[in-house]
Amino acid sequence: MTTILHETTADAVRLADLRRVYGTGPQAVTALDGVTVDFPAGTFTAVMGPSGSGKSTLLHCAAGLDRPTGGTVTIAGTDLGPLGERALTVLRRQRIGFVFQSFNLVAALTAEQNVGLPLKLAGRRPARADLVRALDEVGLADRAGHRPGELSGGQQQRVAIARALVTRPAVLFADEPTGALDTRASRDVLALLRGIVDRHGQTVIMVTHDPVAAAYADRVLFLADGRLVDEMTAPAPALTGARPGPGAGGPATGSRLGPEAIAARMAHLEAGA
Repeated sequence: MTTILHETTADAVRLADLRRVYGTGPQAVTALDGVTVDFPAGTFTAVMGPSGSGKSTLLHCAAGLDRPTGGTVTIAGTDLGPLGERALTVLRRQRIGFVFQSFNLVAALTAEQNVGLPLKLAGRRPARADLVRALDEVGLADRAGHRPGELSGGQQQRVAIARALVTRPAVLFADEPTGALDTRASRDVLALLRGIVDRHGQTVIMVTHDPVAAAYADRVLFLADGRLVDEMTAPAPALTGARPGPGAGGPATGSRLGPEAIAARMAHLEAGA
């Protein structure tokens, strides 16, 4: 069993001895092999690993999108295991935010309407002031009436982030959120994610293959063959010191989570060392 734990008074997400096996018998494939790790509230964690390492499976199980074969997933104190599908759906709507590589916006709806969609699905009537405030947080208050086809890729991803945050989730899961963006748009989205952690104490868990993206995080977890095999953590000054604002163009000043060091660690894993 692979274990990475940290002392904390509140974990937004906790995984205990998590296993996910696809298939049975000789053809069975173990995607996660006894992973135990906590994600403290108000932190930004990047998850990396070679192709097939289990990082997307970890995210899907942690977010309640996939049922693990064994072990437990706890989000904001709630064990997902005993929940039926209806209760799990309600929990995802209320306590979990999702951002994916594809923006998944509804083309016929405006940015404001897209942001309000999770609230409507939950049977709540969104207040327009709340929707505009959510768009303002991602720098798009002036694009509230625009449809996705009238927005750039970076702007669409920021609308997706506003939509994910409008329910005030316990945790925001991001699966390759900059994978479809150019360098400048990627930088803006990453700085935005960093900012919501620093300003609002939002918990963010991001799967990425990009060392530059991972460098925005407080720590990086490395997976290989379904197991957590390594970790990089920013020093305390980087966690409490100044972070760049949106558009500033880089991760924390003084953090040892530099892209080069992260890339070197990934190369080490991919070489099978």
